[in-house]
Amino acid sequence: MKRRTLLTAPLAFAATRAGAVEKTRIVWWHAMTAALAEEIGRIADGFNASQDQVEIQAIYKGGYADTLTATIAASRAGQAPHLVQVFEVGTGTMLAAGKAVKPVWELAKETGLTIDPKAYIPAVRGYYSLTDGRMASMPFNSSTAVMWYNKDAFRKAGLDPDKAPATWQEVRKAAETIKAKDAAPVAMTTSWPVWIQLEQYSALHNLPFATKSDGFDGLDAELVFNTKPHVKHIERLLEMSKNASFKYAGRDTAPDPLIVSGEAAISFGSSSSRGNLVKSAKFDWGEAYLPFDPEIIKQPENSIIGGASLWIMTAPDRTPAEYRAVAEFLKYIGKPEVDSTWSQKTGYVPVTFAGYELSKQQGYYTKNVGADIPVEQLARGSLTPNTRGLRLGRLPEIRNIIQEELEKALQGGQSAQQALDVAVTRGNKVLREFAKAVKA
Repeated sequence: MKRRTLLTAPLAFAATRAGAVEKTRIVWWHAMTAALAEEIGRIADGFNASQDQVEIQAIYKGGYADTLTATIAASRAGQAPHLVQVFEVGTGTMLAAGKAVKPVWELAKETGLTIDPKAYIPAVRGYYSLTDGRMASMPFNSSTAVMWYNKDAFRKAGLDPDKAPATWQEVRKAAETIKAKDAAPVAMTTSWPVWIQLEQYSALHNLPFATKSDGFDGLDAELVFNTKPHVKHIERLLEMSKNASFKYAGRDTAPDPLIVSGEAAISFGSSSSRGNLVKSAKFDWGEAYLPFDPEIIKQPENSIIGGASLWIMTAPDRTPAEYRAVAEFLKYIGKPEVDSTWSQKTGYVPVTFAGYELSKQQGYYTKNVGADIPVEQLARGSLTPNTRGLRLGRLPEIRNIIQEELEKALQGGQSAQQALDVAVTRGNKVLREFAKAVKA
């Protein structure tokens, strides 16, 4: 016990001092920085002030990958925090962690915590739930991908600034017009190329990214994003790259500055970029739904989420009182007023219908035109085996593999079909290795 206390001083639990029972203290590891970290602090302070039985301590543990790595190490040492924020692509890894985690549904059963999965936006709860609907982790900061566009550049190109292109055919035509009219230095770009141009594209068009319901139904899932519709879309991007109506500007968020600075006329990125645009953009901009291909689907399905959820961790000497304390905190962050405030302050979407409705009643979406698009895009259609998200082990590694092959194609080293074929083969090898390690 002495060693445990020395290693993790913040993990002090209910104890007596001068005859009085102290608060039950719980530790929450997160990956938020700057303004987002401030909002995390406000949530923790708000919860602590709302009652006198529990005290939560929010601790920054580095970026998403660093936080997950630290959590795994702490868990193996029996020193895991009570709660940890894990990015959505780490969901498969956490589900394979066995007794190291306590699923939300199990916590609810043990503590009497009432959590109605139907209170959460389907695309959000679906990502973090088992196939039978039981929630494994607590939705927290969720975003999705949207299309950002420069209305000033549209005007300069003779395009309607109040009518964003809705289909990929319209997007391509607009980008080529912008390029021809020299209306912007960059006609079109995309952040998160794999997440948006393959994962989101698959969901919107109800196409499988992998077998076994995109991995939800078993560890023996195989990648299948090398089908004709996927190849056709990548070919479109390659053709647009050749005529300079599309600019590849790097992985992940590297292209974000192009839209914020006004250099790009059209950009695809996270809906959480709204805060940066509000704060820094010096031009008239708009937010729109992700485009779809009507030759594949007449009405697009829901997009899938990015962001992170909160996982409950176990430890050898963790007490029922601590789990009850965690349950109280999860109940708190699920309140409409907490959900809506977090959303409005950060740019993430509200994860509950009640939080969304409260923001609506408060006039937030009227004052911030387009801010409701991510929610509407996530909530439309009906969840299918292809639109819940991805439940694949070592997904960050697989994304890097896909990115490598796409970059080779963009450099003229291989065709779209070859790029996706090789990425599928390499990615499936990673999945087999992950499955073998989990079963060992």
